[in-house]
Amino acid sequence: EGLSRGGVLVTVTGLTAAHYDQVLDILDDEGTVDLAEREESWRSEGWGGYEVSPHATGARTVGSAVEADGSYADTSSKTGDESIPIVEEQLRVGKRDTSHGRVRVRAYTVEEPVSETVTLREDRVELERRPVDRAVTDVDTAFQDRTVEAEEYVEEAVVSKEARVVEEVSLRKTSDTRQETVTDSVRHTEVEIDDERSDTPRTTR
Repeated sequence: EGLSRGGVLVTVTGLTAAHYDQVLDILDDEGTVDLAEREESWRSEGWGGYEVSPHATGARTVGSAVEADGSYADTSSKTGDESIPIVEEQLRVGKRDTSHGRVRVRAYTVEEPVSETVTLREDRVELERRPVDRAVTDVDTAFQDRTVEAEEYVEEAVVSKEARVVEEVSLRKTSDTRQETVTDSVRHTEVEIDDERSDTPRTTR
């Protein structure tokens, strides 16, 4: 049915599994047809299958000749009666899908450097010795073992990462309908009859 309506069938042979997706992408770019959607569209218009399609029933055998798409040739045996076929063209308007391009959204990862300033504190221990000269008092602990210690602390930057979704990108198909008037011309056969059997010739169209 699709070929009868002007479609084109492309067959790819010698295809390997490695090139399968690549070949599909090339065919999709050139405008492939979803047969299930096309069939559903035809049936919604009243199509009842190829057996009852005008493309399948538009040809019939007459004697040894074939009549198809309005053209007719009669090669049957001649008798005493001769006839002129009256042919009339009818305009049939169908629909087909044409590709106007496609939109692809591809996600990939990009790494870029970032920087942030943070203030870090350092606690240092300094040993200080100064000379003095004074008498020992009760505050001073003389001749006893003592230990005094202090610990240094240094702050270090700690880096952590958190992945957050900041945007979503999606593709959504919308459908609109429009009306278009198709203008063409059709042909038909007219017969002019000259009747000279009376006194006044008559011409009838």
